[in-house]
Amino acid sequence: MAKILVKQVRSKINCPLNQKRTLEALGLRKMGQVVEHDATSAILGMVNKVKHLVSVEETK
Repeated sequence: MAKILVKQVRSKINCPLNQKRTLEALGLRKMGQVVEHDATSAILGMVNKVKHLVSVEETK
């Protein structure tokens, strides 16, 4: 299965509560933090919800 790296690049201050919870569910707690996930439909949907706060790259 494909893997993706998700990095938080913008702050969650002044974001709605559901977006803050989505970031925490992805494992992102601080700016600049990077986490690796499988590219499942659930994870991609969560990333799409906060796409303005994160950057995504594919890994091998």
